[in-house]
Amino acid sequence: MAEKIRIILKSGKDQSIRRFHPWVFSGAIKKIHGFPSEGDLVEVYSNKDEFLGAGHYANGSIAVRIISFKPVDNVHKTIQQNISAAYKCREEIGLTDHPEINVFRMVNGEGDGLPGLIIDYYNGTVVTQFHSTGLFREIDGVVESLKNIVGKKLTGVYNKSSSTLTGLEGTRILDGYLLESAGDKEVIEYGNTFIIDWEDGQKTGFYIDQRENRKLLGTMSAGRSVLNLFGYTGGFSVYALRGGAKVVHTVDSSSRAIEHANQNVQKNIGHNAEHKTFVEDVSSFLQNTTDKYDLIIADPPAFAKHQHVLANALQGYKRLNTRIFEIINPGGIVYTFSCSQVVSRENFRKSVFAAAANAGRKVRILYQLSQPPDHPVSIYHPEGEYLKGLVLYVE
Repeated sequence: MAEKIRIILKSGKDQSIRRFHPWVFSGAIKKIHGFPSEGDLVEVYSNKDEFLGAGHYANGSIAVRIISFKPVDNVHKTIQQNISAAYKCREEIGLTDHPEINVFRMVNGEGDGLPGLIIDYYNGTVVTQFHSTGLFREIDGVVESLKNIVGKKLTGVYNKSSSTLTGLEGTRILDGYLLESAGDKEVIEYGNTFIIDWEDGQKTGFYIDQRENRKLLGTMSAGRSVLNLFGYTGGFSVYALRGGAKVVHTVDSSSRAIEHANQNVQKNIGHNAEHKTFVEDVSSFLQNTTDKYDLIIADPPAFAKHQHVLANALQGYKRLNTRIFEIINPGGIVYTFSCSQVVSRENFRKSVFAAAANAGRKVRILYQLSQPPDHPVSIYHPEGEYLKGLVLYVE
């Protein structure tokens, strides 16, 4: 049996991992006993030779992602236990057998003790997305675990990691079915039907994390003219129309996404829906539009994925929301979001505050939104709360 690779931390650099934070940064490492390759399982020790955790090694600023704070003798068993615990959590909150929902996140990375692994459930088909080479090496075990845990409900497994993993030992990561899907690509969310494109769509195919926020929007849409910016496949648009909106405009730069948005609206509302789509960059649309709206949704892609571009991102949120405040009617509602992990809730709120001041509008916060319970945040890893949202009433 090969000797385990040991990572020794510098004095004082072990406090976060003692508090069960799952990341070990490269700057915290004093010494490495052995020669780990990308994805190898390693053990982490304090400078006093105390065991702290076991996880996967990576050549980057986050050098180790912890999968267990106890010694790991069988990595397959540890991964299966963590997936099983994640599924149990979804059972407890009523999502695995919900009468109106058959789409949910099954594993949410650090929030479920598996840093670097996303698993989304789409009406029997599971889509996996690996951000960790170490977990990707265990892909066969992950599929076997899904078969055991989900059972007969599992109709297919699709791996979508080509954009999240640069490669494994020089090989190219290809997307594809690990278990051929026998199910269709339609899911139900609170009675609404959505067509999911997990093969070519963004993320794993659908923004599951906005489910509860879409539902809330539906209750506030009656009689309003609605603008859905960065509308993707029309999730918010469907809820707005179902909620009685008098007209909905959906804007996205992707013609494929807009095509799916139209299909989803027709599927749920019919061909006579008061719905108009625009294949256009949002900045260009906002600059040129002369229309005013009663309800505006802005759910942009991450403006900042790294700390060094945070200032530019905050300026981007300010510019976007300033223009939104300029075209919202008095008594209008704004749903505005940030999904950037490095943008704190406080910084996002300050950017929106600055936008409101620039536009000279009186604004009240009605709701402060986040991700739903199937996207749990480990209390030891607050960075996992990536989705921030504000619902605003604008006089």
